[in-house]
Amino acid sequence: MSRISGKPGVWVERSYGLCSRVARWREGAPGTPLLFLNGIGADISAAAPLLAQMHGREVWTLDMPGVGGSPDALLPYSAPTIAAVVMEIADRMGHRHIDLAGFSWGGALAQQIAIQFPGRVRHLVLMATTPVMNAPGIGWGALFDDDMLASGLKIQTATPLGIAYQTAAMAGWSSIGFLSGLKNLPTLVLTGERDGVMPPCYGQMIADQIEGAIAETMPGSHLFPFTHAAAVAERITRFLDGTPAAKQAAA
Repeated sequence: MSRISGKPGVWVERSYGLCSRVARWREGAPGTPLLFLNGIGADISAAAPLLAQMHGREVWTLDMPGVGGSPDALLPYSAPTIAAVVMEIADRMGHRHIDLAGFSWGGALAQQIAIQFPGRVRHLVLMATTPVMNAPGIGWGALFDDDMLASGLKIQTATPLGIAYQTAAMAGWSSIGFLSGLKNLPTLVLTGERDGVMPPCYGQMIADQIEGAIAETMPGSHLFPFTHAAAVAERITRFLDGTPAAKQAAA
């Protein structure tokens, strides 16, 4: 594991034949660690401004194969396989239980993990995502997002093969029919009020299927977790700190 002063610990993990660069902020902080799963083609540096503001807790994220500092996968992988990779890395870090946040493509993967590994996720935060991955505009549509064009953010850092395998992993994927099984999982669904890539109706579809889920609209368009990082970090923190599961984990 390599460490850079003032920055997260960064290293590479290999699991199920796939290599992933991992970044970890505030290692050993008390409470349940938070895992953030990024959008398609986006790397650790895109998430850093948001995750650096998640004060008082351990936070980690990773580059998917073919993205950022992770080499291309040799073969395509499926949603269940990449979910297993993520949770094996969590095991190696000593994280039996995690809080889980996912943005866009990563929000779909977060749903897959919560469904595939029942009991391991304490809180679920879904941002600008969908329960059906044939939704129009996902992926490269984010390049034309109003907020990104205005801010100059550089999100896509993937190789062509990396994008192709991420797309293939979720082709035809859906959580509909499974989300009702998450009724005991505290869930926050955040959508962007001007999101033309994942309109708020997709988030509402998710919230409607998870008993007790909270659905809220945030300022901004598809990239609101990055362009409004301070507000999003504050809202996620309040959710994680204020629900019964959070209090139980801290007890």
